[in-house]
Amino acid sequence: MTKILVFANHLGENLSSGAREALAFGARLASSTGGEVRAVLLGPVAASVAKDAIACGASIVYTVSNPLLDEFDVELYVNSLFEVIEQTTPDIFILSFDKIGKDLAGRLSTRMGASALTEVVDYKINDDKLTWIRPIYGDKAFGEYSTTRSKIVLGIRQKSQDEGNPVESRIGEIIPIDYTVPEEMAVTKLVVKIQAALSDIRLEDARIIVSGGRGLGGPEGFKELEALASLLGGAIGASRAACDAGWVPSNLQVGQTGAVVSPDLYIAVGISGASQHLAGITTAKTVVAINTDEEAPIFKRANIGVIADYKTVIPSLTEKLKKVLV
Repeated sequence: MTKILVFANHLGENLSSGAREALAFGARLASSTGGEVRAVLLGPVAASVAKDAIACGASIVYTVSNPLLDEFDVELYVNSLFEVIEQTTPDIFILSFDKIGKDLAGRLSTRMGASALTEVVDYKINDDKLTWIRPIYGDKAFGEYSTTRSKIVLGIRQKSQDEGNPVESRIGEIIPIDYTVPEEMAVTKLVVKIQAALSDIRLEDARIIVSGGRGLGGPEGFKELEALASLLGGAIGASRAACDAGWVPSNLQVGQTGAVVSPDLYIAVGISGASQHLAGITTAKTVVAINTDEEAPIFKRANIGVIADYKTVIPSLTEKLKKVLV
């Protein structure tokens, strides 16, 4: 029987969307292999969130409830997760390959002596052998991979899985793990939290995103985009170039090394459309591109393209939408 353990990260007292995807992937994999899904949660409210992990498919949930784990600290998280892994000996450890998962996957696989495969979107079983599927060449193709080690760490690509429907009536077991997190291991300390984003909506959860790039010419242009996003009830995003220039915080970056998003509507303003950025919007339903460069790669991905200066398009669009929506 394949033993599957999922890291179910949570935001406050709710599972993250990435955790729900990882649990859904794990449940599907367990069904195919005759295994079972177990989950691990960290932090002082882990026990109260555990029931959500059970509703999402976990038969057993392990909790490490310690105040030091309230905020993400990579060393504390790695040591806590590895303690659970040593006690439960899973064959497959699954986590969402989000910002936290990107910090954890390599470290944990090294500790476990396991193979690591990231950006996984699916799997196949042939003659009882598992192969893993992930996008390659900027999402232009899919590769199939097998591993040479008996244990594996899987990083599930964000927004690649159906989160499924939680079954609140599911029954499972919650097991506290007796592990004392060494305080001296906490090499960083949170002094104050600053709301850096221009929107209260997380990019990964947004149904509408208005993103800006180098073509805006400076941070001032994001004020126009913020007005449009606010009107549409959406979130603000940005290209890596805009974030690297310091025009907006780095947590707004959309792309392979930023947030992978799946909105109903993605408006790309002044974004050329490098492969790294396009990899972050693969599953966006409708993409509208506004750019003065008619040769910009973003137009190949766009459903609607506007070749014009955003300074004339965005204010006009915002005013017209106000008449319709307000």
